[in-house]
Amino acid sequence: MKTILYIIQKEFKQIFRNKGMLPIIFVLPLLQLVILSNAATFEVKNIKFGYIDNDHTSTSRDLVEKFNASTYFNVLTNFSSEALASAAMLNGEVDVVLQIPQYFERDLQKEKHNSLGVSINAIDGAAAGVENVYVTQIVQGFNQNIKVDVLQVSDKQMQAIRIETIPLFWYNKTLNYKTFMVPGILVLLVTMITLFLSGMNIVREKEIGTLEQINVTPIKKSQFIIGKLFPFWLIGMGLLTVGLLLAKLIFNVPMIGSLPLMYFYTSIYILVILGIGLFISNFTDTQQQAMFIAWFFTVIFILMSGLFTPIESMPKWAQTITEFNPIKYFVQVMRMVMLKGSDINDILPQLLKTAFYAFIMNGLAVWSYKKTN
Repeated sequence: MKTILYIIQKEFKQIFRNKGMLPIIFVLPLLQLVILSNAATFEVKNIKFGYIDNDHTSTSRDLVEKFNASTYFNVLTNFSSEALASAAMLNGEVDVVLQIPQYFERDLQKEKHNSLGVSINAIDGAAAGVENVYVTQIVQGFNQNIKVDVLQVSDKQMQAIRIETIPLFWYNKTLNYKTFMVPGILVLLVTMITLFLSGMNIVREKEIGTLEQINVTPIKKSQFIIGKLFPFWLIGMGLLTVGLLLAKLIFNVPMIGSLPLMYFYTSIYILVILGIGLFISNFTDTQQQAMFIAWFFTVIFILMSGLFTPIESMPKWAQTITEFNPIKYFVQVMRMVMLKGSDINDILPQLLKTAFYAFIMNGLAVWSYKKTN
């Protein structure tokens, strides 16, 4: 035990003497959490909106005013022709163009129906889908009002039947995207920092030649690995603490569930990441190689974790691969515990899989580490 404590003491001294590692530990996590949590959003705002009003009636003006009153659209201009609108969209000056046909109001009064043309810049397919939903909602709302204001049947005002829905939003009453994103960004923070630090630290021993010196000492392989990785386990838990404090103080993210449960799960999850870091370091000779390999796998794991895109929207083969992604389970557990108040029975499947991955990855890491006595 004393040997392990001496190695841990040596590791902490080595970490705090490394000026290049200190910013990675203390500065980058704070910047990542604050900047990414504000930048990563699924909301689409300030949509550049243009329209072609071929009718020039009070009804067409009322429709345009509905878009102008929306907080999502920025009504820019009234195009005099479809060619000008197409040129503006080609140059990126507008995102959505609404075309109101001639005799729009007259056809509503006589035919009781009409159609609108909507052109949407769909280079970003996800944003285009959201913009289409916004446009549809505004037109539907306008359609309900116009039934009362315009349409007449047998010289009597038509009374539209209105069915209203009263939504109840669970777990995120204000629909604040930060409530959804901050737990995921916290997962990203803990994962990347612990993985990069553990992999780089061990490889650095190879570069400066101290690893060979340690290998010929009476220190056992298990003692060296525990003493080498334990400081980064503590750093990972410290990052979780700092991240939770920032999430509460800056972003006011609700924390309904049990904090000890989050720490318990994170303590097991970090073992998975440390095992991956050690496994990578055993097959690399320089810090650059370790960083490249770690970054390669981290990007894949993050993109297939459900952090930014729903797993349900992925192809079936991709959904199958995500079952082997430990980051997926960490993202699910953090959101379940923090936002839903889930208990250990709710997260038991994720907990068991993560514990299994921790056993496998650390077993492979220890097996692949070669020590010469």
